[in-house]
Amino acid sequence: MVAVPRLVIAAPASGSGKTTVACGLMAALRARDLAVSGHKVGPDYIDPGYHALATGRPPRNLDPFLCGEDLIAPLFRHGAAGAQVAVIEGVMGLFDGVDPALGLDPDFGSTAHVARLLGAPVVLVVDAARAGRSVAALAAGFAGFDPRTPVAGVILNQVASDRHERLLRDALAGTGLPVYGVIRRTEGIVTPSRHLGLIPAAERAALAGQAVDRMGALVAASCDLDALLALAARACSLPAPAWSPPPATARTLPAPTIAIAGGAAFTFGYTEQAELLEAAGARVARFDPLRDEDLPEGTAGLILGGGFPEMHAAGLSANGRLRGRVAALAARGAPVAAECAGLLYLARTLDDRPMCGVLDVRATMTPKLTLGYRQAVAVTDSVLARAGDAVRGHEFHRTAAVPAAGDQPAWRIGPGAVEGHVAGSVVASYLHTHWAGHPAAAARFTAACAKVNAL
Repeated sequence: MVAVPRLVIAAPASGSGKTTVACGLMAALRARDLAVSGHKVGPDYIDPGYHALATGRPPRNLDPFLCGEDLIAPLFRHGAAGAQVAVIEGVMGLFDGVDPALGLDPDFGSTAHVARLLGAPVVLVVDAARAGRSVAALAAGFAGFDPRTPVAGVILNQVASDRHERLLRDALAGTGLPVYGVIRRTEGIVTPSRHLGLIPAAERAALAGQAVDRMGALVAASCDLDALLALAARACSLPAPAWSPPPATARTLPAPTIAIAGGAAFTFGYTEQAELLEAAGARVARFDPLRDEDLPEGTAGLILGGGFPEMHAAGLSANGRLRGRVAALAARGAPVAAECAGLLYLARTLDDRPMCGVLDVRATMTPKLTLGYRQAVAVTDSVLARAGDAVRGHEFHRTAAVPAAGDQPAWRIGPGAVEGHVAGSVVASYLHTHWAGHPAAAARFTAACAKVNAL
């Protein structure tokens, strides 16, 4: 059994400052020459990009709905291997879980649920900007709401003055909850948002790095790092073994090259996907559809993940040479798996700009946000799944694709509508999945690519 020092940064609600505190804490601990592992509760792709900047390690998500609760501790141990301390950023409010309409306990998938699965102490970030003594009532209420999930202490955010701080500390003294930090109101950190949350770090490059550095300096100056490290060290050992991607039952030589889109337009992806592909016998190569005019040499299969192609439609459309290469790859039967942004890139047009034209789909931005977990069943055999396979995923977009499903749909969502497109060796839909929860997808996709490689 291994005890990785760890703690969870949670909040009463979104917008309380937990991303700033979590990223800042990661950066501040790394500045102490500690190996820090960053983790995010839930499906969110954006915050982990900032975690990667703060820690210098691959980002990791912990989502019981997408991967199953039995995999949370093993995935954590895998991601935190070699780290001296781990910081887990929560999602939404501490006790906010999945939609009860999914037929699960409403606590399922919450930050509290993941904290219990990890045996990790919870620190509550409280926005005190417009509050006084009532902060103590709020913190005490969270600490006592569910005895299974004790809150170990608080970090006060947006504190206005020395007088305000004294008022808050005096009120909290009666609750017995330690105050691990007091963060003053500051205008020095800019993490701009867009319609789906923060702008991804990959789109801001140097500015995102500067913001993370400022977060680290702010937390180092405002929080008791020694006390937080001592709290993290109180986490118990985890008996579950570390997760590892299943190895290939048989390897094809040479290994098929699978190209994965990245860059500013394709920032959504889980680290374990590439690890699974490599374990299945593939060679993974990255490319940027905004900058690269050719696919990686020897590409036998293509993965187009999520992101914000609608924000980069002009640049993607202008790279006509690469669009032609993608269309030609699909036309000769190479496996292509596309999620959300990838679906839009394969369409004929996106907001009337030409895309790859692999699918007879027209996509547009809309004012409507589509967001939530999905339970899906494969309708058609594809390079990712067999018809009848059940998967869990999520949707996260403000675009609409017409038609929403092809003649051979990819998925049936719940008991209702079909969605997505299967056309030969191409599968594209709005559904995001975490392949650690469905490892057969990597083996199936790699095997299909190996057949192309052997032609």
